[in-house]
Amino acid sequence: MVFNLGTKTSPIPLSGGVQVSQLGKSYGDHKVLSNVNLAMGEGEVVSIIGPSGAGKSTFLRCLNYLEAPTEGAITIGGARVVAGEKRPDKAALNHLRRVTGMVFQSFNLFPHLSVLENITLPQRKVLGRSTQEAEEVAQSLLNQVGLPQKAKEYPARLSGGQQQRIAIARALALDPKVMLFDEPTSALDPEIGLEVLAVMRDLADAGMTMLVVTHEMNFARDVSDRVMVMGNGGVLEIGPSKEVMSEPTHDRTRQFLRAVLDR
Repeated sequence: MVFNLGTKTSPIPLSGGVQVSQLGKSYGDHKVLSNVNLAMGEGEVVSIIGPSGAGKSTFLRCLNYLEAPTEGAITIGGARVVAGEKRPDKAALNHLRRVTGMVFQSFNLFPHLSVLENITLPQRKVLGRSTQEAEEVAQSLLNQVGLPQKAKEYPARLSGGQQQRIAIARALALDPKVMLFDEPTSALDPEIGLEVLAVMRDLADAGMTMLVVTHEMNFARDVSDRVMVMGNGGVLEIGPSKEVMSEPTHDRTRQFLRAVLDR
């Protein structure tokens, strides 16, 4: 599969990358995230790992305001919003969500729509594309995720791995600047998950900016440029993927990696 997004050494121009400053999230008196900072360059891939309850998924959902952060600022693809008592205006939120594509643990496809309709509907609603143009984009993406023959099928007739690849194609159809993945293989059998990871690897090779919450340690080590380790709602450490995976500096990171790598 080949994605027309440039290469690692020569990515296509994107507007900015990702900048997260002092991000916090609280539910009443319960603080879930505290002082999370991250700066990513265009075309960079960062995997987020760490124990359950560390705040990884909440952090990812805060980036496109599926969860409203209570502190800090987020800039993605040139879209900037600042958290606080006043919710950002609708235009700012729409811009932020327009430049971020998100793939969830569950596939979230519309069961009553065909594969083709699942990919074309957001294009027509959000981007204003004609039916013909949206279908051309959808078919091209189906080719790229290796499912060109599934356009007329319905989600219930597809395997979990196929549904997740369709979900990736749907997110890509809106031309995002950054892709967010929230444990995209956690609901899949390991063998089926490899199909999804192969698509993600192709995206990374093609220069897509990606933030990936994952339990796939091989992907984190071999595909990511950097690994960010989270624990207790904050960042324990962040650095080059192979360095963090082989020589972590934080005791909690060493404990976590021993647990997951010694299985």
